[in-house]
Amino acid sequence: MAYFTFGLSLVIIFAVIIAYYYSRKRDKSVEAPKYKMLEDDDWEDTSQG
Repeated sequence: MAYFTFGLSLVIIFAVIIAYYYSRKRDKSVEAPKYKMLEDDDWEDTSQG
């Protein structure tokens, strides 16, 4: 019975972590750096030739 309780608690903790990470509230804060890196930096000339 102890192994079942321990395993069940690990599964529940894992599910809570996944639900927190993939929640819609965090979507903008997680995705914002990706879009910031993809923005064009027109003000800075990085060409070497």
